[in-house]
Amino acid sequence: MDAVAAAFDSVPRADFLPRGWRRSASYDGPIPIGAGQTNSQPRTVEAMLRLLEVRPGDRVLDVGSGSGWTTALLAHLTGPDGSVLGVELVPELATWGASNLAGTGFGWATIRAATPGVVGATEASPFDRILVSADGGTVPQALMDQLGEEGRMVLPAAGRMVLVARSGGQVATTTHGHYRFVPLR
Repeated sequence: MDAVAAAFDSVPRADFLPRGWRRSASYDGPIPIGAGQTNSQPRTVEAMLRLLEVRPGDRVLDVGSGSGWTTALLAHLTGPDGSVLGVELVPELATWGASNLAGTGFGWATIRAATPGVVGATEASPFDRILVSADGGTVPQALMDQLGEEGRMVLPAAGRMVLVARSGGQVATTTHGHYRFVPLR
């Protein structure tokens, strides 16, 4: 079993859904989690994680952590030698996501409320990997500035999945299909 499949196997989606939706965890579509946000479609999350290529020991930023599911998946991929910081703009979701994450035992991962008007977590950068689960229409320069050398970022931009890869001082951007996400605010 590859690392992404092992993460999905070890981190049940149902544990990160509202109680009334837990029976629908196997549904391959987005599920509402409140405040106009969703728990993303598993197939989409899998595609993003495969593009991101998280390695054990990586420092990862999860923008739009919502229910905490992607943060937990990322923590499984980094292992205890890594760290994952999830940021969520909706305070109630940040609290709920942090509570869900606490139940996983991944002590190297945290979720906190995002600072209004700040995209990402500039004070904790640079990051080896950045995952963004909201569409801002473009690749935000603020997140580019938080991406470390040899870093990778996966995010939706204008309905397309974008991979940004930094290597040797160069930045390559590629697109990988059409997707629909909640807006980045």
